[in-house]
Amino acid sequence: MTIESHRNKKKNFFKRKSFYLLLGLVFGIILMISVYQTSVYFSTDESCMMCHVHPHAEESWKLSKHMDNGSGTKVHCVDCHLPPKNQTWDHYTAKAKLGIRDVWGYLTKDSADFDWDRMSELDYAVTYIPNASCKECHYNLFPDGVTDDAVTAHLYYEENEEKLDLQCISCHLDAGHYNPNYQHGTLAAAPTSKNAVDTSAYFKTATEVTAFENYVEQIPGTPVSFNMVAVPGGTFKMGSDEKESFRKEDESPMRNVTLSPFFMAEIEVTWDMYWSFYEETMSEGRTPPEKVYANNSNPDVDAVSGPTPPFGFPDQGWGGGDRPAITMTHYAAETFCQWLSKKTGKKYRLPTEAEWEYAARGGTETPYFFEGDPKDFSDQGFWRKFFDADVDPISGFVIYGKNSKNRSQEPSLVKANPFGLKNMLGNVMEYCADKYDPQAYSKGGDNVTNPLNTEGEEWVVRGGNYTSDAADLRCAARDYTKHDAWLKTDPQQPKSIWWYSDIKGIGFRVVCDTNGLVK
Repeated sequence: MTIESHRNKKKNFFKRKSFYLLLGLVFGIILMISVYQTSVYFSTDESCMMCHVHPHAEESWKLSKHMDNGSGTKVHCVDCHLPPKNQTWDHYTAKAKLGIRDVWGYLTKDSADFDWDRMSELDYAVTYIPNASCKECHYNLFPDGVTDDAVTAHLYYEENEEKLDLQCISCHLDAGHYNPNYQHGTLAAAPTSKNAVDTSAYFKTATEVTAFENYVEQIPGTPVSFNMVAVPGGTFKMGSDEKESFRKEDESPMRNVTLSPFFMAEIEVTWDMYWSFYEETMSEGRTPPEKVYANNSNPDVDAVSGPTPPFGFPDQGWGGGDRPAITMTHYAAETFCQWLSKKTGKKYRLPTEAEWEYAARGGTETPYFFEGDPKDFSDQGFWRKFFDADVDPISGFVIYGKNSKNRSQEPSLVKANPFGLKNMLGNVMEYCADKYDPQAYSKGGDNVTNPLNTEGEEWVVRGGNYTSDAADLRCAARDYTKHDAWLKTDPQQPKSIWWYSDIKGIGFRVVCDTNGLVK
């Protein structure tokens, strides 16, 4: 064999091999498209009804709330009876198993022998309705017209899903197939249902305070209590000097501020506290904001009208309990303070900006109340491209971008500052009673007493949050609300005055005046 013929033979071999590979690739693509199109066809409602011949299945399905509603949304068989499509493997394996079972039953069994009533009962239904599919569709559990009981039950379920032996279908068995005889399920374990809860252990009276010392407040009519810290009055330098790393112009000029003693909550207002307020005051309407703010100076305020139902999950699915309550507006925080004042007979309110910074410093004059330079902790700057920021000791005192796991955390994870207050510099930003003014420190002179700024469009917020860089967690760092931006994606018209849709890391803590309590 000549060299030329050998080359031709080798070339022909590779041509045939390439042809077969191309042919196999085309065949594989055609096969995948065919399988996919077959899968799509057998996901239609019509294909499902080919096998599901039980009496009234189609009729009851089309009369259900999933089909017969005013939203325009129509839910199909596979939306309820298969795992969500984004769970690709689970979705298609479940589809194959159910498909094989249905075809086998259709070919080998007589539908007249089936106990259809038994198959409509809850213990049978839960095996055919993945809970993940219910949650995939129902990201908004609070549609227009929802009752108060439904809202509180859903909130309780959301916060306690892991320990409750329940699925969505446990209460909503008639959602997918209409049954005129079905009695809607209730979440009897929900503490928000007063008929289902033993209230004998609830606090009957608020804590009596007769001395300027720490106390545990108890909210009458609830099982909730919280720690209040006695913060001594004094004079401190408010703001930052030119040598402080990452300082901003609105933190100057520094001035001497004298404050009267006050009590401040050890931690931010928790979900346990906020849901107690919500349960007792929730409304379908609104108390005008101007009335709420006017009531701040009225100790004899009438009954408080609280938040309307939230849109979606205000706790972001992170959990309740001692975690800080978040996403409420400044107006809602003020309303909470009025409710708490009325419940306890004390004067609870938001801290002034000066009180907040004084409390955060805990008697120190450094950027943080613990040792360390902001440059060492911050991710900002050229050298951070090559060297990691120091996370010790800041992580022991602050929940911030480096240790938060991108969510708020429980206060037990951090140590207190010298005054005994936790999470002053992180976890969530905290509302203050002042309106924001970038020039606030230049007004009133070098020495001021109990300052409060009432001029401006936005409110002061302090402390940074779980996404913040260490540079923004300094005691002197200032920020403010961005009301319109934080409501940008709120679908409600008019937009909510109670809940923000586009900010997660905002909350608040309360202070209590000593007037009338301590002599």
